[in-house]
Amino acid sequence: MGQDTPIRNVSDTALWVAIYRAMESERADALFRDPYARRLGGARGEAIVRAMPRGAATAWPMVVRTAVMDEIVLRCVRAGAATVLNLAAGLDARPYRLELPPSLRWLHVDMPAMVDYFREHMAGETPRCALEFVAADLRDAAARHALFARAAAHGPVLAITEGLLVYLAADEVADLARALHDTARARWWLTDLASPMLLKMLEKRWAPKLREGNAPFRFGPAEGTAFFAPHGWREAEFRSTWDESLRLRRTMRGAWLWRLLAKLQSRKRQEEGRRMSGIVLLETV
Repeated sequence: MGQDTPIRNVSDTALWVAIYRAMESERADALFRDPYARRLGGARGEAIVRAMPRGAATAWPMVVRTAVMDEIVLRCVRAGAATVLNLAAGLDARPYRLELPPSLRWLHVDMPAMVDYFREHMAGETPRCALEFVAADLRDAAARHALFARAAAHGPVLAITEGLLVYLAADEVADLARALHDTARARWWLTDLASPMLLKMLEKRWAPKLREGNAPFRFGPAEGTAFFAPHGWREAEFRSTWDESLRLRRTMRGAWLWRLLAKLQSRKRQEEGRRMSGIVLLETV
């Protein structure tokens, strides 16, 4: 690891994103309130934001992702989700900060060290729903099968993989997709999805430091959500990060110029730009 790169592994990216949530929560016009984020991100999370190129200025896509996923989670719960299977949950405090029914079962799943860190920093706080912590390495096929089968017993299931897929290889994502469909029997799958265009853009800005920290970006399928079709999933909803940033008024500096330039492009290029990054709700076929 480079001396100027405080990211040690993929789990450390949760500290980074927690500081982005803290930054948003501390605004007078915050889109959401996460009163635990600054505590959870800690000094290392703040150091990561300082170390990443344009770290503070690039909070907007993470803020948009959080706000949009909050909306979709609440909607799926209203539609009947009985169990939330939150994989690589990191420092996600939604069970504590969202208005969730007490009967909702929420499985917070991550590596043992990450679960221990989260529980230690949330000691004394009371979740809104029935929260269960699961310390598991999802690369262990047997452990994953047992967990997913347990989740399926109390459906309908909403699976969440926020900020996870981009760090996986395509075959790992395919295996996960099949397991969520066949074993967890999830009705919905909420995730974020990058495109090859986005990975290429990030290659110069963030990828070098993430590689130094053993957390390279890997997954950005050229076929978009069609990647999931052979594994039993179809796109129910695609929320463009760019479109949502404009709707929520949390967009990049100079967005007006990008909007102007987009008007000069073909409709195909405009659509490619819209789908460069998004929040996706998949549903079983």
